[in-house]
Amino acid sequence: MSYLIVGLIVFLGVHSIRILSEDSRTRLRNQLGENAYKGIYSVISLLGFGMLVWGFGVARETPLVLWTPPVGMRHLASLLTLLAFVLLAATYVPGNAIKARVHHPMVLSVKTWALAHLLATGTAAHLLLFGSFLIWGVLSFVAARRRDRTQGVVYAAGSLQGTAVTIVAGVVAWAAFAFYLHGALIGIRPLG
Repeated sequence: MSYLIVGLIVFLGVHSIRILSEDSRTRLRNQLGENAYKGIYSVISLLGFGMLVWGFGVARETPLVLWTPPVGMRHLASLLTLLAFVLLAATYVPGNAIKARVHHPMVLSVKTWALAHLLATGTAAHLLLFGSFLIWGVLSFVAARRRDRTQGVVYAAGSLQGTAVTIVAGVVAWAAFAFYLHGALIGIRPLG
């Protein structure tokens, strides 16, 4: 579990710079330059993510079961991950009403994904991984909304077409992941 813990600290730590201090992040970007900052940020993120994935895989080999969730939680998790994929699509599809309404769909996607997995699993590694992402998501969302208020950010209204594309893209991505990719990449087939 130590690789998982270190990976979480590194990955979520670098993604928390903006939560902790927007001014420090801006100052660091100005000192290093935009490209250097992004390069260092990316390398540290990838290193943390690699350790996190490795550590989670090792922890899954000898799971410490804390509880056994009821079967119905898997069904609820499927619905929540569907929502998470639609929110993720809303991050990237321009002109959708979902982003106009929630403002930070990527962070909401992470929170929804983490909650879904917490409900459907019951091992110590799952609790540590998804609980950490859920806590990070809550803190990140609060910080992002505070930044929006401080900076007076106004989000453009979305269109029906943009919203429809967002929903279709999210559902298709969710289906591909739920029925095939989750099993191929993670070794667990949630719907199949």
